[in-house]
Amino acid sequence: MKKGHFLYCMCFFAVCLCPLIGMILGCKESSSENRALAEFPSMKTEAGINTYWLSQAGEYFQEHFAFRSALVTANALLQGRLLGVSTEQAVIQGSDGWLYYKDSLADYLGTEPLPERSLYNIAHTLSMTQKQLERKEIRFAFTIAPNKNSLYGDNMPYYYKYKATEKKNLKGLKKFLEQEQVNYVDLYEMFAAQPEVLYHQRDSHWNNKGAAMAADEIMTVLEKEHDSYDNETFEIRRDFVGDLDNMLYPEAPTLEDEIYYKKKLTYEFVEQVSSNFAPRITTLNSEKKGSLVMYRDSFGNTLLPFMADAYEKAYFSRGVPYQFSDIDTNQADTVVIERAERFLPEMAQSPPVLEGARLLWNGKIERKAENGTRDMKMKLQGRLLQISGRILSQYLDTTSRIYLRINNEELYEAFPMDVELEEGCDAGGFCLYVNADRVLENGIQVEVMIQDEEALQIIDSKLIKEEINK
Repeated sequence: MKKGHFLYCMCFFAVCLCPLIGMILGCKESSSENRALAEFPSMKTEAGINTYWLSQAGEYFQEHFAFRSALVTANALLQGRLLGVSTEQAVIQGSDGWLYYKDSLADYLGTEPLPERSLYNIAHTLSMTQKQLERKEIRFAFTIAPNKNSLYGDNMPYYYKYKATEKKNLKGLKKFLEQEQVNYVDLYEMFAAQPEVLYHQRDSHWNNKGAAMAADEIMTVLEKEHDSYDNETFEIRRDFVGDLDNMLYPEAPTLEDEIYYKKKLTYEFVEQVSSNFAPRITTLNSEKKGSLVMYRDSFGNTLLPFMADAYEKAYFSRGVPYQFSDIDTNQADTVVIERAERFLPEMAQSPPVLEGARLLWNGKIERKAENGTRDMKMKLQGRLLQISGRILSQYLDTTSRIYLRINNEELYEAFPMDVELEEGCDAGGFCLYVNADRVLENGIQVEVMIQDEEALQIIDSKLIKEEINK
């Protein structure tokens, strides 16, 4: 018995040591996660001895030990097949082989609905953007890529289904988009009307047919001449690996069907790109006309070929906030913003970097209050100066517009925005970009106003003197 116990213990410790021995022998593990893995920590830092070395080394080992992918996959298969649960924090294990992205759960349940002021902030910022572009004769469209479980939630786990409510950010925002007359492409209604499933079961995005239909809908709303794929021939190949599947089962993903159209595309990449998920991509197509700037997220990966093939020049960016200097650089005649439903809260916090348009005001300007703002500051961004702050809630209604008068001369409307604080999110924020030459030697005088019927009401006036680092 003692010998048996000894052999058992030796085998146990040998198995436990395998990952460490594999690391020592140079077995390297790649990650299926869309993030940078921990680096091996240094014993010393600029401040002296690294007192966090042990915890950082533990994190490094946890993410780099040999055979990690195989062991993670084995554990996921065991719990997924036997217990029907996901071992990956970012993935929800649904029924009938369906996987869902955990980041979309709050939208599905309706547990974190944005306040109406936040929804207004998104819609009004888009409306202000659209009006500025239209004055330059640039077409504009905004669209939201629906979460998979917003369209196909039947296979969500039963314990989530009965908790779901109708408080959806997508539904609430649509009302404000209509009020603000934003040129909105409603992809939710389009997909919901289709008899077939157009998202992958084990990926968080639409398939190629869904992307073709989405691109067709966007360009139809823009009245842009393009090729429709309704009657194009295609082949189906079972060779697609979903992003959720790859996170959950990195060594044993289940191949899915993908649609491949036989139509030859004529656009070319200007620079070499490793994938359509690259941060910035430029394409050219000598057979087409027009110039497009499209701000997009990962749903734009499969939209890109269809959009690029319809324009002589197209520029695609994943950068946030949107740098609207791209529009002049690329001489765009069309701008499209695509945003995933789950990113709407972040969208309320990130107005575009766009110089404000000077306004003429012939109505009354009255003083209503003093010290009606918080956290007023300025920051230099290239040739533009960002002025931002927060308005106290008692001075704001759901649809209150915010104006800034600079140096008692120039009047602008500021983008409304949400501001992230330690105690939560404040929907009373604002942001304005003006030319940096507006700064006087002793600072910049800013009067903050809100519109009240036919008058502008001053609620604060400050001389901002913060140092600007050029």
